[in-house]
Amino acid sequence: MTRRTAWILTATLFAFMLLNYADKSVVGLVGVDLLHDLDINASQFGVVQSGFFWLYAAGAILGGFLIGRIRARWLIGGIALLWALSLLPMVWSTSFSVLLVTRMLLGFAEGPAPALALAVTHSWFPADKRTLPTSVVVGGTAFGPLVAAPAITALLTHFDWHAAFAATAIAGVVWVAVWLLVGREGPEEVGHAGSSFKLLPEHVPYRRLLTSGTVVGLAILFFATYCSVAVKITWLPLTLRQGLGYDAETTGWLISLLYLCTFILMIVFGAVSRAMTKRGASVRASRGLLSCALVATGGLSTIAWPFFDRGPLQIALLTVGTSLSIGAQGVAWSLLSDVVPARQRGTVIGTVVTFYSLGGVIAPLLLGNLVDNAKSPLAGYQLGFTVLGVVLLAGAAIGAWLIRPERNVAAFAAAHCATDAAPTAAEHAGQRNN
Repeated sequence: MTRRTAWILTATLFAFMLLNYADKSVVGLVGVDLLHDLDINASQFGVVQSGFFWLYAAGAILGGFLIGRIRARWLIGGIALLWALSLLPMVWSTSFSVLLVTRMLLGFAEGPAPALALAVTHSWFPADKRTLPTSVVVGGTAFGPLVAAPAITALLTHFDWHAAFAATAIAGVVWVAVWLLVGREGPEEVGHAGSSFKLLPEHVPYRRLLTSGTVVGLAILFFATYCSVAVKITWLPLTLRQGLGYDAETTGWLISLLYLCTFILMIVFGAVSRAMTKRGASVRASRGLLSCALVATGGLSTIAWPFFDRGPLQIALLTVGTSLSIGAQGVAWSLLSDVVPARQRGTVIGTVVTFYSLGGVIAPLLLGNLVDNAKSPLAGYQLGFTVLGVVLLAGAAIGAWLIRPERNVAAFAAAHCATDAAPTAAEHAGQRNN
């Protein structure tokens, strides 16, 4: 019964992350029509898309603090309801200011989503079986745009872009109703599932945790992949339409194909990581180096694809670039839980989310400026994706160098033992003096 319940909760949280990314992607998917109706340029559109992330870090920090303090049923249900409410004003508004403010509110409400979803998921599975369900939940980030792209394209064809905001708001309310019926923490306290390392102490000073090579390396890797996520959710539909000349319907189906492959590969990567662990591979290899290799390959494809002519090869390279860089996240999140003591995960995950959300602030703004200042939209998009690919390669290289979980956990354990032994040594010294 517990196993069945665990997978029901996993499926529900998969839908939670699906809606999270569908809400993020809606402005990008209606971007061409929005630019026209609101009479804004590419730089202003970049500000709107960047604005989503201005309060994202604040939401992530607050969510990390509240994990374990408020029951997951009410905390997750409350933030999902806030998502839906933040979408409603754009059902009727055509104001640039209203669009910017509502995107900021949506970003604040969605900031805690990754930490909350993963904390609850991990409370239902032991450490050695956590990678696959983690990949399923994180897979919702790929499935969101997959579902949203054709649905929103159909709404644009038959109605207008306001209908897209109405549909996503209604979907959010329906999900909240379902979650309030089934949502709850696992057999252990939320987020307190174990680690793959038996040596990991129950508590490590945050200074040590947040400066350890593995946590820093993962934060940098996530920053790079989130730059990719932010650019592709916010600018990819416009790249395909303005830069490459695809029509709205074709763009919608291409994005769906792209994220379908991403979702499938994300599950495959989770299974590969688990198989590597079963065959005796180190945690560094099966979760760290695997993630970095995927991101590096995705970076190379991201650099290449805009320079090819329209056709299957170009779409294949785009798919590889997106699928690998996003797909690595599920495996990497599992590694973070391996090196952070259970009761400290909410705070550490919130801190990591805060750091990588800077990629969401910077990347859309940068691409908007590149497009406005280029000789043609296509030239701007080509330069922007080249920069993005370089960021992915750099993040993968730095991550591969820093991520050493076995070494870090051993250092945590040694420091913990030394701290415990210090009072005993002092007591013995006192006894000798007496």
